[in-house]
Amino acid sequence: MAGSRSDWERYQAAQRREAERRAREAAKLAKEQQRVLQQQHLEQQQATTDNRTAEVVKRIEELDGVLAVALGVYPLAFEQMRVIPPLQPFSPGRLGVPELAPDWASFAPSPPTGFSKLLGGKARYERDSVLARDSFDAAMAAYRQREAQRVSRLSDAQVAHDRRMGDLRDRAAAENAQLDKLRADFVAGQPEAVEWFIGKVLERSTYPHGCPRLYQVAYRPENHDLVVEFELPGQDVIPQMRGYKYVKQRDAIDPVPRPQTEIRQRYAKLLACVTLRTLHEIFTATPAQIVEAIVFNGRHSTIDRATGKNVRPHLLSVQAERPSFEELVLSAVDPIACLKRLNALVSPNPYDLEAIEPFITFDLNRFRFSEDMDVVAGLDSRRNLLKLSPTEFEHLVRELFVAMGAEAWTTIPSKDGGVDAVATSKNLFFGGVCLIQAKRWAGLVGLDAVHALTGVMADHNATTGVLVTTSWFGRASENFAQRNRITLINGAELKHLIKQHLNIDVIPGTHHRETRGHRTTHRPDAQVRQSDPRWTPAR
Repeated sequence: MAGSRSDWERYQAAQRREAERRAREAAKLAKEQQRVLQQQHLEQQQATTDNRTAEVVKRIEELDGVLAVALGVYPLAFEQMRVIPPLQPFSPGRLGVPELAPDWASFAPSPPTGFSKLLGGKARYERDSVLARDSFDAAMAAYRQREAQRVSRLSDAQVAHDRRMGDLRDRAAAENAQLDKLRADFVAGQPEAVEWFIGKVLERSTYPHGCPRLYQVAYRPENHDLVVEFELPGQDVIPQMRGYKYVKQRDAIDPVPRPQTEIRQRYAKLLACVTLRTLHEIFTATPAQIVEAIVFNGRHSTIDRATGKNVRPHLLSVQAERPSFEELVLSAVDPIACLKRLNALVSPNPYDLEAIEPFITFDLNRFRFSEDMDVVAGLDSRRNLLKLSPTEFEHLVRELFVAMGAEAWTTIPSKDGGVDAVATSKNLFFGGVCLIQAKRWAGLVGLDAVHALTGVMADHNATTGVLVTTSWFGRASENFAQRNRITLINGAELKHLIKQHLNIDVIPGTHHRETRGHRTTHRPDAQVRQSDPRWTPAR
């Protein structure tokens, strides 16, 4: 009995050891499985982290390459826009395969041979031949009918195909004729054609996601230049995160914030790249005789947080001349430094949407402009300004302002609303839109005339006004002009300016007295200058 218990105990002990071994192996296996699962989870989390970081890096590379990617693109040309009709050869399919005609051999009975001839085979053969001939003739008639129907359907299909191809050719010819007309108008410098083509150039340009493709284009044939209003991307186009990191202790993927300084720098660089890219695309796609200069105004549509209203502040404005721009090696420039070299007006804080005053705005479209007159050429024999017609005097003022560095146009006299000329310049003594009135008078220009100019300035949102006369102004007019951003040019000053900038001696008219008034520039805090015949507006 003791031996039996000992065997049983040994058996039980062995069973316990086996169970413990299996439990240890199961625990070891479970631990290994847990380790594998944990490792897989870590690898998956790290892969997710790396993928998110890679997306951010790719996004930054796309934004950094906005300028470089456009430098390798062949410029758009009219020939590339010609329509090639998608003509296809006629494919009749099964209709083009004629049916095989019935074969008499498959209908003809076998002729009698040997003893069959003696046993009435010849008569049967003749009867069978008649029946076979009838069957063959019926089959042949049905065949001819089917073939006639096939040929008819084939002809209809050919006609329909030719009609479709003809329509494609006609549409392509019409579109190409319209394109040829646009091309001829473009070469002739017609504004509508030039603006249409520039729109196609900008439409063809592709940007990374988040960069808007909104723009306006205005062409001025008299200056051979373009004004481009371009919608700039917002600040949120720059990734706010530099990347992501996996924190093992918390099993969390945490973003790595991008420093605000870097975000602002990248945003400023992106705006510069968009500007240079647009200038490059337009200059390379147009000949010099059509586009000599481009005014690029970049603005961004957003909501003013202080008022809740929609606003579109200008963040950048540059006036680029073709010769200077074509000297640039855009593949090697620093975009921000390049804009500085081009004397661009750039918001000091574009990330905060701090607005700047652009060189030229689309407000000029409200004015109708007349053709320029060359008045200077006729002044050698007509030096008394009072003998000029009012229109000739207005055009003379325009030529003077152009010689002084402004861009000026004379408006149509019958519809100028009291505005004789509209001028813009960044270097003259006014900025933005300036309204000019020319008074070819022999007597005092009173305060009412200055008041009237102020009202017109308000109606047209003009920055400044200039009142030019062959005579003189009173003290009240001079004091009022000083307070209201109006520059007064009397006869003596006009004589001096025409001599200095047009090299012509003129007689302005009656000179009442020595002028002692003051002159103001377009900036409220600008230094006030004493009127003097020797004074010239600062450049």
